[in-house]
Amino acid sequence: MNNDVISSTLLAILLCLALPVASHANSDFPDRPLTLLIGFNPGGSTDVQARVLAPILAELLGQPVNLLHQPGAGGGIAAAMLASSPEQGYLFQYGLSLPFTFAPLATPASYDYQSFRYVAGITLDQPALVTGPDTPFSDWQGLLDYARGNPNMIYASQNIQDRFMINLIADQEGLSFRIVPTTGGAGMAPLIISGDADVAFSGGTHSAYTDSGQMRVLASLADDRLVYYPDVPTLRELGYDVSMHAVRVVAVPANTPDSQVEILSRALETATRDPRFIEVTNDVIRMPVVYMDEDELNTLFDSQVEEYRGLIEQYK
Repeated sequence: MNNDVISSTLLAILLCLALPVASHANSDFPDRPLTLLIGFNPGGSTDVQARVLAPILAELLGQPVNLLHQPGAGGGIAAAMLASSPEQGYLFQYGLSLPFTFAPLATPASYDYQSFRYVAGITLDQPALVTGPDTPFSDWQGLLDYARGNPNMIYASQNIQDRFMINLIADQEGLSFRIVPTTGGAGMAPLIISGDADVAFSGGTHSAYTDSGQMRVLASLADDRLVYYPDVPTLRELGYDVSMHAVRVVAVPANTPDSQVEILSRALETATRDPRFIEVTNDVIRMPVVYMDEDELNTLFDSQVEEYRGLIEQYK
């Protein structure tokens, strides 16, 4: 047997031996602690929900799940960190879908929509425009009437899309707002409650303050009326051709193997049936629990990205 044949045979044997090892390594996922990345400061609705989700996933996956808060740009800073991470399924981001679908279209970013795999959607976001307890208006028409006589009202923003929407409304109504960025619901809430801001975007934090009257909901930014605030109209009902239909998703870097995505997906689907997750989502932050798999999310987000791209081009 010549040297070339021997070399080829040895190579084939080595490849065959290597395949089961790679398969076994994937089947061991996760074999070390995982990190759940949150794009906001502690205290907002995403953080409240994640503090319940993390221990549930730890039980299901057999490894600790640690929280890491990386606030900024409405979740965009965390998304940029995730996109460049070599950690694959060991680092995953939880939060609203807008940093993935809208932000890279509207502002320069180091990532785009294709930089991630969307493992599962587990909550339907309930975004709203809210005001505080002492403003001289309590509904949308009252806000418009007051804003016309009081230019440069303070608007507390959390992300690039809510700023886009409030500017669109201001242009349509001939109003002006002074925009104050915040790093999540925990930063927005004290501004609204104290009266230091007149109007604000809320991704869900308002649910902790409406029963006490510390916040009042003016409009739904979702496609439909908010599940727990059915009397509040949507922006489309109010005459604005725009909405913010967001899903709270778990995302991983685009190169994460199928086997790891499948394991995370199964764990997340089980988590949506856990009474602890249902209670914090339905009763505390007042959002509907859903389960959407990767294919469903890709179909939804493909459509949204095209819609957002057209809207941004229209209003440039």
